[in-house]
Amino acid sequence: MPTNSTILLFGATGGIGSVLARQLHERGARLWLAARSADRLEALGAELDAPWTALDVTDFEAVSACAKQAAEALGGLQGAVCCVGSILLKPAHATKREEWDSVIAQNLTAAFSVLRGSAPLLMRQDTSSLVLMSSAAAQMGLPNHEAIAAAKAGIEGLVRAAAASYGPRGLRVNAVAPGLVETPLSASITQNNAARQASEAMHALGRIGRPDEVARAIAFLLDSDSEWITGQIFGIDGGLAKVRSRGRA
Repeated sequence: MPTNSTILLFGATGGIGSVLARQLHERGARLWLAARSADRLEALGAELDAPWTALDVTDFEAVSACAKQAAEALGGLQGAVCCVGSILLKPAHATKREEWDSVIAQNLTAAFSVLRGSAPLLMRQDTSSLVLMSSAAAQMGLPNHEAIAAAKAGIEGLVRAAAASYGPRGLRVNAVAPGLVETPLSASITQNNAARQASEAMHALGRIGRPDEVARAIAFLLDSDSEWITGQIFGIDGGLAKVRSRGRA
C-alpha cells in the first residue's frame, strides 16, 4: 500500500475493523475512523492519531457528510471499507420482524449506505477501492442462518452491480466473506465449547478464523496491487463455503 493512502473505515472499533485500522496505520495509510461508539472511537483515534466520526451507518445523510468531511480533511479518498455487521442464528419461523429489520439494517443497508455516501468521493481519484463484508453463510446452506444469509447475499449482489456501475470511473468494488471469526460479535458461539467445536469441525482447516487474517485480505483489496480486481467475493473462511471437511483425523 502506497504511503499516505487515504482510507475511510466504517465499523472501525469492531473486532475486525480495529485490527484493520492498526494494520493500515502500520502501512502508512492516513485514516478517518467511523463507528457508533464515541468512547471507543476516541480511544482508537488517539492510539492511531486518526480523526473520527460517531454515527449510525444506516443514516444515509450522516454517512455522506462523514465521507465529504474525510475527503476534505485527507485531501481525497482512495479507499473505503464497511466492517459493520451483525449475527442472528434463528430459523425463519422463530425470527421476529424487529430482528429481521435489524439484520437487514446492520448488514445490507449499512453496506448500501457506505457505497452511496463514499462512491462520489472515491470516483474523484484515478483509481480507488471499496470493500464490503459478506459471509460464508451467503454462499452455502447453513441451518438457522436465514436472515443473515439473505442480508449477506444481498451484499454480494450489490458488489457485482456496483462494480459494473463504477468500474468505468476507476472505482473497484469487492467483498470478503469470512467464516466464523473470533471477535466480540461471535462470542456467544466461540465461548460455548460445544458450539465452538462444531464450528471448528465445519472448517476444512480445523479452526475458526482470526481478525488479522480477514483484515489482511481487506488491506490487499485496498492496495494498488489488486488494481485489476473488481466485482469479486473473496472467501476468507478456512474452506467453509467451498470445501467439505471430514473433521480431524
